[in-house]
Amino acid sequence: MRLRHLSLRDFRSYTEAEVELADGVTTFVGLNGQGKTNLIEAAGYLATLGSHRVSTDAPLVRFGAERAFVRAAVVRDSRETVLELEIIPGRANRARIGRAAAGRPRDILGALRTVLFAPEDLALVKGDPGERRRFLDDLLVARQPRWAGARSDYDKILKQRNALLRSAQPALKKGARGLRLSADEEVSRETALDTLVEWNTHLASVGSALVYARLRLLKDLAPYVAQAYDEVSAGRSDARLAYVSSLPESTSARIASGEVPERVELEKAFHEAFELQRTREIERGVTLVGPHRDDVTLTLGDLPAKGYASHGESWSFALALRLAAFHLLRHDLGTDPVLVLDDVFAELDAGRRERLADMVSDAEQVLITAAVEEDVPARLAGQVFHVTKGHVGPRGDGSLEEAPGGVQPEAHPSVPEAEDAPDGPARDADDRDDGDAADE
Repeated sequence: MRLRHLSLRDFRSYTEAEVELADGVTTFVGLNGQGKTNLIEAAGYLATLGSHRVSTDAPLVRFGAERAFVRAAVVRDSRETVLELEIIPGRANRARIGRAAAGRPRDILGALRTVLFAPEDLALVKGDPGERRRFLDDLLVARQPRWAGARSDYDKILKQRNALLRSAQPALKKGARGLRLSADEEVSRETALDTLVEWNTHLASVGSALVYARLRLLKDLAPYVAQAYDEVSAGRSDARLAYVSSLPESTSARIASGEVPERVELEKAFHEAFELQRTREIERGVTLVGPHRDDVTLTLGDLPAKGYASHGESWSFALALRLAAFHLLRHDLGTDPVLVLDDVFAELDAGRRERLADMVSDAEQVLITAAVEEDVPARLAGQVFHVTKGHVGPRGDGSLEEAPGGVQPEAHPSVPEAEDAPDGPARDADDRDDGDAADE
């Protein structure tokens, strides 16, 4: 799988940009703030419907513009597919596959798959649990796009359950504390409890499916992580992953040991957890059980990486997670996802740079950004574009500053312009997948 052409209009700093991409390695070179990362961010957005830099769409639209367009020609097994996203802050985005409108933007998921490593990925090791949950869920969707729907459903159910816990909190609290209730309060309490049981059923059903899928994914991913860490660090360090569940101890201990309980067992454990946590949930007005409360522990030997790993070890672990994702998708799909390395080499010592170059040199397509070309190992020589003030031009192009709208090179006629494509139905705003569910 590879990107043959990328087209932007009013995306970030670009009024327009058209970039023809080759097989193998392509490097975008430019100083900070010139727009090189915006290019690969656009490609990542087409693949995941999300940005690795921001959680909302508004910053993706050029200041003064109402909407942005990202289009790409994707080649897989000699067949080309044209994808387009129209990004409209505050409204439902629109998507197209070829000339046909997609029912929902998430219907294009799977047409382009990318694995992106960026400096922000250090948060996978050092950051909050939400970073690691998002990593797992994004990889689930890349592996099987249908999980995007499950994530969206879970977030909706979670919001509804939390809203009920908050709105009925006064009556539920009084009842839980054994205080006398008025007739109206008693009715309100009984109604709330009946509704809570319904939301418990929905959350347990979708939540157990999501936890089961995460556990199966983690089991498949773990060997690739261990191998990638050893290759990046040039040593054996026993890098391991363990899932930390919010379910009752009888189930969470099995999960922590690497066991994958059947989904029916997980669903039963959800209901048990709801009973155990009912008083605390009523007091706090939030859901305390489910995949939105879980974590993944990263360990080197017997020590957790978070808090104990050196800076170099943390970088190696973050790299290992992304490289493991790449190899897992390669194995599952029978083709390479597009590998994206955003300002990575400047952060690595010479040894890790060369080892990383060796590890990715056989990928079908690698997109790299770098402040200076010398940061990129010679082994990854290939197509080079220079990016200056939102203009993209090939190396040695003396007309870079004069290029109108940053169009370098000309757009390929097989990539349709936005105004030529028919308008498609907008998706429901609630179907937006902005990443990890809130802890509340």
